Amino acid sequence: MERANKEKLLNRLHRIEGQIRGVARMVAEDRYCIDVLTQIQAARAAMARVETEMLKGHLGHCIEGAIVAGDKDEQRRKAGELIELLERSAR
Repeated sequence: MERANKEKLLNRLHRIEGQIRGVARMVAEDRYCIDVLTQIQAARAAMARVETEMLKGHLGHCIEGAIVAGDKDEQRRKAGELIELLERSAR
């Protein structure tokens, strides 16, 4: 993973961590359900954006590296990992 991208992702994850703590606080304070659910949706959307960036990074670095190296076994392994990941997320 590229250093600049890693730092951006870590910053996003720290913000999401704060969002989750905020949701827990809202639940502890018996806040209105719709307000809590709105914050949960926002946190879920933020995680989806992190996931998308991670996938882009994997494609642009790991899979591209296997293609450039010309290693057929490594290409199959990387593609298989990605397919397995996508299958798990579809369940």
